[in-house]
Amino acid sequence: MTDTRPNVLLIVVDDMGFSDLGTFGSEIDTPHLDAIAAEGVRLTDFHSAPACSPTRAMLLSGVDHHIAGIGSMIETVRPDFQGAPGYEGYLNDSVAALPELLRDAGYRTILSGKWHLGHTLDRAPHARGFERSFALLPGGADHFGGGPIDRIAARGPIYAEDGEWVTDLPTPFYSTDYFTTRLIEFFEEADTAGDHRPFFAYLPFSAPHWPLQALDADIQKYRGVYDDGPDALRARRLDRLKALGLVAPDTTIAPVVAEGEAEWADQTAEQRAHSARTMEIYAAMVDRIDQNVGRVIGHLKRTGQYDNTLVIFLSDNGAEGAIVEAMPIMGPVFAKLIAEHCDNSLDNLGRPGSYAWYGPRWAQAATAPSRLVKTYTTEGGIRVPTIIRAPGGQRAGEISEVFGTVKDVTPTLLELAGIRHPGASYKGRAIAEPSGRSFAAWLDGAEAIHPAGTTTGWELFGRRALRKDDWKAVYVPGADGISQWQLYNLSKDRGEVHDLAETHPDKLAELLAHWRDYVRDNGVIEEAISFFDSDPAAFEAGWISDPRERETA
Repeated sequence: MTDTRPNVLLIVVDDMGFSDLGTFGSEIDTPHLDAIAAEGVRLTDFHSAPACSPTRAMLLSGVDHHIAGIGSMIETVRPDFQGAPGYEGYLNDSVAALPELLRDAGYRTILSGKWHLGHTLDRAPHARGFERSFALLPGGADHFGGGPIDRIAARGPIYAEDGEWVTDLPTPFYSTDYFTTRLIEFFEEADTAGDHRPFFAYLPFSAPHWPLQALDADIQKYRGVYDDGPDALRARRLDRLKALGLVAPDTTIAPVVAEGEAEWADQTAEQRAHSARTMEIYAAMVDRIDQNVGRVIGHLKRTGQYDNTLVIFLSDNGAEGAIVEAMPIMGPVFAKLIAEHCDNSLDNLGRPGSYAWYGPRWAQAATAPSRLVKTYTTEGGIRVPTIIRAPGGQRAGEISEVFGTVKDVTPTLLELAGIRHPGASYKGRAIAEPSGRSFAAWLDGAEAIHPAGTTTGWELFGRRALRKDDWKAVYVPGADGISQWQLYNLSKDRGEVHDLAETHPDKLAELLAHWRDYVRDNGVIEEAISFFDSDPAAFEAGWISDPRERETA
């Protein structure tokens, strides 16, 4: 009997800004993703965690990341909080992973790309339900493979295939291309074997995460496009977002915050040329992602599998505003290593041996009109471009303002696959049940995913937020020079510009009561702040260490 349940292709990109796709207002050439969006729905109020591994933990469990093991990123959590429940630094045993449940129910489960939910083989994808996998285990790497920073910092293999370390990468290697190649090869293996089970294919690219690196031909395509600087790009993107109906014409627009980076007009010609080149490289990386999405879709169409495939595309957080530079200890360490071992000259930038990022001004061109960038609980850090293409064409061509989060993905896929979550126990161990909600009914025409009055909390690096309907309380110590709870009405103030804490104290008090519930229910350790407020001596004593050693300590 033929299994008619839908296939699933889940594509996650790393650090992509809200307006970085053509269908979301970008000048970057992304025809394949634009075509998927035309067949599906674009979501303008869909949310991640403020950074990558917490998002991935929620995406593959439906459970808040403080329960699922990534209360803080393993690269940054204070040593005195290592091993605390929910802060293990890997996808822990308190959750049943989505691929485990799909595999148990007869799905073929495959992954090719970035994992970042465990740095050891016993915590790699094959141990959490993926039958075939090629994975980059840590949070990032040289996209050409084996670059100087990787050789110094990795302390061993960083890629794994199934249950074995990969010590030799093919030549030539480029991460986006090779992740796609391996995924297609996994598809072809099943086709050759006559394996007709529905599939769950997870394609988490590590691009366009730094280091910004791309192929010469792709970079050349964008030469000169960004010579007028990030402010001009921001204005163009905002005009395009409004024209497409992705933001309201009268939306509030967050001001740019870029401490330590001079205004474009105040930079030297050399500085502007270097900065514009980094944006050209970034655009080339996004372009290359789209080309490879086209390869996957082409394979599925040729093999007759596309029509029954649910495609979900999203970014794991807002655009990257140079997080490394914000680290009081690791920032100078990185700068020294790059100066000693990398060639970031203008002619080599983006090529093998270079190692760069593009800074907060370019990032805020992509997150506008929202406030700030990755690692922040403001909308610029957590509101991500999302596309859902459902078999049968439900909501095709729509733009939706429905509120959702990455925690909703697991419940949705389980419902569409006809799978009941096991509840409070799985294979003899106690587990947490998903707190996300299925959006299967919404795909069929329901008005909302979350009922009115739903509360959603965020916390990472001591930065906090609590949302109830259109009201949002935000605490971002240090951002904009403010270290207190702020209050915004997102229905009127998408840019989080007008703080209403003083004029609506009762509403703020209501949201802070919900915040305390969130902390209690999810095991949030509010004192477990990281490098942003770190003591240098403590950092040097143990915070810069191999995550694999810390996992098994």
